This record gives sequence, structure tokens and C-alpha cells, in this order.
Amino acid sequence: MSACLRFTRRVWKSFIDNGGHDARCFPNLSISNARPGVVEASLRIEPYNVNRVGTVHGGLIMSLTDTLGSLAVASQGQYMTGVSTDISTSFVKPAGKPGDELKMTATLTAMGKSLAYTRVDFTNPAGQLVAYGTHTKYIGKSVGHTENVKFSQDGEKVVDGKDVQ
Repeated sequence: MSACLRFTRRVWKSFIDNGGHDARCFPNLSISNARPGVVEASLRIEPYNVNRVGTVHGGLIMSLTDTLGSLAVASQGQYMTGVSTDISTSFVKPAGKPGDELKMTATLTAMGKSLAYTRVDFTNPAGQLVAYGTHTKYIGKSVGHTENVKFSQDGEKVVDGKDVQ
């Protein structure tokens, strides 16, 4: 397993261990791949994730845009992923029903000294785009965190900071 994937999963575990929104709304989120700037994940849609017509609730997609955008920042070696300044989601088609697997790809599109920008694409089991979101994060106070790391270009190794196995 790459250092980037280990680190990103560790950040996700800290979200779950907090016991807040993420742990209650999508504890079964699975991160399958991470390399610097890109995170791939999936979520099995549960009955509590749907709206009254039986399809994925838009609020779930919005929350996942927030969380996956944060994990895209984490994939760049940032343990603390900052706070949201702007978030939006566009809904293309119904995202599925209970039992379906929703797939997500989060991409860090830019990162400066104080702001990070991400995009999250959501696809259904047929591979069709069902929604996409953008997320801007203020990271100015998290850039120097002691648990931050730097990865090799491919994300396989930590080149600066502590690699936790």
C-alpha cells in the first residue's frame, strides 16, 4: 500500500473517530486509492441515505463533496484539511438507490498557501456521471501542522515527515 493511501486513510479514520457527522452519515465510506492530489472512494448506499422517493438524497452528495474534497487535500500530505469557504454541487441524474455503489473521484485542482480547490465527480454503477461538486478550503492555519508529510511524486514514499504504518 502506498504511503499516500495509508496517510489518507489515517486522516479519514480521524474523521470517523471524532464521532461526528461523517461517522453518522457515511461510516461505510471506503477509500480504494490515493495518490498526491487524487482520492478514489466508494459508498454502498444505505436506506438512511435516500430521500422520500427512494434515491440518494442531495444532502448526502453535498456532504460527500465536503468530505472527499477534504481527503483530496489530505492526499497532498495535509493532516489538518482546513475549513470550507465555498462548496457547490451540481446534480446530473439520480445517483442510485439502496444497495447500489456510488463511486467518487476527488481531485485537488489547486493549492496555495491559504486556499485549496477541489472537484469531486460521482458515478453510478454503470459508470455514468450523476453529480459533481467543487469545494474551496481555507488551509492557512493547517499548512505547518506537525503531522503533515511530503510524499514522493508518485505517493509511494514519505520523503519528509513521519510515515505511520
